[in-house]
Amino acid sequence: MNPFQRNNVSQHGDGNIAMVFAHGFGCDKNMWRFVWPAFESQFRIVLFDHVGAGRSDTSEFESRKYASLERYADDVLEICAGIDAENIIFVGHSVSATIGALASIKAPDLLSRLVMVAPSPCFINDRDYVGGFDRDTMDRLLDFLDENFEAWASAIAPTVMGNLDRPELGAELTQSFCRMEPEIAKHFARLTFNSDHRSDFAKVEIPTLVMQCSQDAIAPDAVGLYVQQCIKGSHFVQLKATGHCPNMSAPDETIHAIRKFLNEETYRLRLQA
Repeated sequence: MNPFQRNNVSQHGDGNIAMVFAHGFGCDKNMWRFVWPAFESQFRIVLFDHVGAGRSDTSEFESRKYASLERYADDVLEICAGIDAENIIFVGHSVSATIGALASIKAPDLLSRLVMVAPSPCFINDRDYVGGFDRDTMDRLLDFLDENFEAWASAIAPTVMGNLDRPELGAELTQSFCRMEPEIAKHFARLTFNSDHRSDFAKVEIPTLVMQCSQDAIAPDAVGLYVQQCIKGSHFVQLKATGHCPNMSAPDETIHAIRKFLNEETYRLRLQA
């Protein structure tokens, strides 16, 4: 199938440089609606839904086919290959930051910049590495997901979103989770929360921005600093935004951090030219 149909791709604006926005687990491209318009005048904006999310073609989903995050990275590269653009900036939230890293490793000449919003290469604690969850806690969370998907979504989404003083944000994320087909959501959740791509992050070679949220229950502060150390020459920004979804809870700060990174990288490259 055409990847633009499979992944419900939409484009806004024009230009030689494209910004591709990728959503996290349980979300869809609508979660970027407060961020992408700020860049439409400069870049061609590309939005899409991972297979199983939003209005993607769920008939394309097979658990054996999507057995790893590398397959989602392949989808990203198929979308990017279909874009008539000289440079592509990939903006990935949460698990899509990892997917973007994998895509950049596979095709470093296709992607020119990588923006990681609340990234985590591994959610499980491992010796000196702090991922946020011990193995037993994660197993219980995933067992709960298998037993009662809607109850799990209602319980976990407000924690993921944070900002409990703004319950409408957690409610929107809960609704987004529940729009996914349960079996696909369960599969993607296990891939997301059980994957360990720490060794892959060290292979990223393109200019990268790492955006770390404050009081993030899913990706604690240590994770963002770890990612910065893994990716040579990466930029690190500690956001004041709390929770795991600054694209929803603090879009202005998110926009500012991305814009500053792109401006600084452009200036650096001009000096090197």
